[in-house]
Amino acid sequence: MSSRKLRGLVCAALAALALAGCAKPAEVRPALWLVEGPGGQQAWLFGTIHALPRPVEWKSAKVAAALGQSDRLLLEVANIEDDAATAKTFAALAQSPGLPPLEQRVPPDQHGELDTALKADHFEPGALDPYETWAAALMLQNAAMAAGDSNAANGIDRALVRNYTKPVEEFEGAAAQLAIFDHLPEAAQRALLEAAIARPGEDLASLRKLEQAWAHGDLATVDAETTADFRSNPELRQALLTRRNDAWLARLVGELQQGAHPFVAVGLAHLAGQDGLPALLTRLGYTVTRLQ
Repeated sequence: MSSRKLRGLVCAALAALALAGCAKPAEVRPALWLVEGPGGQQAWLFGTIHALPRPVEWKSAKVAAALGQSDRLLLEVANIEDDAATAKTFAALAQSPGLPPLEQRVPPDQHGELDTALKADHFEPGALDPYETWAAALMLQNAAMAAGDSNAANGIDRALVRNYTKPVEEFEGAAAQLAIFDHLPEAAQRALLEAAIARPGEDLASLRKLEQAWAHGDLATVDAETTADFRSNPELRQALLTRRNDAWLARLVGELQQGAHPFVAVGLAHLAGQDGLPALLTRLGYTVTRLQ
């Protein structure tokens, strides 16, 4: 997997993930599906993005109608706006004693890239040495995204929470999401770190491409990027995408069987391709109709 592609994927999948700006927010049309079961079960699937350079107008008439008909909002993380709680969870997992210096966790030919990334993101030499490799990678990635104007405050999951007045539930929560990274083998963590320090200009272009794909509900582009990103690292695909989708599928089917009508809003990569929730639900016999 190339460093550029992997970093772009992580930004799109779990980051705290440009559309042309003007005085009036740009209108976008993210992907939306209706899910129907044989017993009258009903749910909606909506592709989100976790960070954007500026607010956008995402609530079309079709999205508004689906939200109005739903009886609960089902997100990856319910308390997505509680940054203090997320930071506390991160701090509890992120450091371990006796770790080698961060420089020793990247190949020698990337030492210069690591130094450049640390300086660009305003980290003092050695500041990230106490952090586990995955945590250092995410800290560098988040700092780079912020420098590139991506702002989690403009994320669509946060906008949904601010405007939804019915119950809000979650598939995972921040602790479970961070634990996915914490449980990765060290080799996979180092792949993330190498990705976080390589070719920032190319990575920014990749991120903008994914943002545009999200804005237009372009599932083909998202699926192609995801497939390419994980081609050489199936272990990361399993950890970050496939196993999570399978777990979410079981939760969603359980909710439908109990008569719930959830509006499911998750990162668009989880809805694309043959491993995405629409395809998985279709294989289980549900009727899944693209509305937008």
